[in-house]
Parts: sequence; C-alpha cells; structure tokens
Amino acid sequence: MEGRKVPSVVFKTRVRDESVGGPNPFRWQDVTSDDLFAGKRVVVFSLPGAFTPTCSNEQCPAFERMHDEFTALGIDDIYCLSVNDAFVMFQWGKSLNLSKVKLIPDGSGHFTRRMGMLIDKDHVGFGYRSWRYAMVVKDGVIEKWFEEPGINDAGENGDPYGESSPENVLSYLRA
Repeated sequence: MEGRKVPSVVFKTRVRDESVGGPNPFRWQDVTSDDLFAGKRVVVFSLPGAFTPTCSNEQCPAFERMHDEFTALGIDDIYCLSVNDAFVMFQWGKSLNLSKVKLIPDGSGHFTRRMGMLIDKDHVGFGYRSWRYAMVVKDGVIEKWFEEPGINDAGENGDPYGESSPENVLSYLRA
C-alpha cells in the first residue's frame, strides 16, 4: 500500500448551514479525496462501524485524546472513516464528544472498496464494512500503512485491534 495514491472518490457529507432553518439546519455537501488529502499530511483510521464496542470505547476516543501529540509531529488532521452514512457518523461523533477527530462517512463503501478493505460482516448482521486499518497520508499518497492481521469475511479471529492503534501510529511518527 505504501507509495500508492488514495482512491479518488466523493464522500456525501452533511454540514451545518443556518440558512436552511428548522430543527435540522444541515445540507448535503460533497467532499472529494483531494479536499481531504491534497497538500496535507494526515492520519486516517478506518474501523468496522460507529457505535460498535472497540471503535467507540477504545480506538476513536484514543485518537481524540492523543490528537495534540499527532499535530506536534506535523499531522494536519486525523480522519476516522467508516462505512456508515453521514447521519450515523454525526450522531456517533456527538455521543463521543469529538471535537478534534474528523469523521468521514463512506456510506456506500466506495473508498473502502477501492482500498481493498471492504469485508462482508453478515455473520454479525452488519453487511459490508471496513476492515480495521490506519495510514499516514502525505499529499494524497500513502506514506505508512497499518493493517490489522487476518482480513477475512467469516469473522475468524474476532476483531483484532493493535496495529491501527494511535500508539502504534505515533511510534512510527516519532521514529
């Protein structure tokens, strides 16, 4: 994966817009891969789903807590990507009180599929989701790749978490 350009896709996001009015003042806004990655050095971590145990209790909150350590090492943004829609990602972010990690909805899984990380989690009723991974991306090119071992569709070996942890990514950045 290292040295490979990230896929060029359009993410369907929702942004607050007071001109919309009403109790839900948000509008749709397309965000491209270039919008997220061009001219920046970012960390992306992808996980199976919003509101799931490891994602909600460990991985996402840990990246939020360690955000300042990443920025001190030259990281412009931290993105959490999941095969969930914009509404789910928004509510998940609110429930976790996120203010630094930016949530990216890959609702149809286009980015995840083109990364080769789309897996079938029907064994737990999820449908298609992302395998857990993280990466450092510089100007749209994967600089460093962190993938959990044993990618599979059958749920074998559970849901490993360690390679894509913020501690592991920070170790690379500090080296």
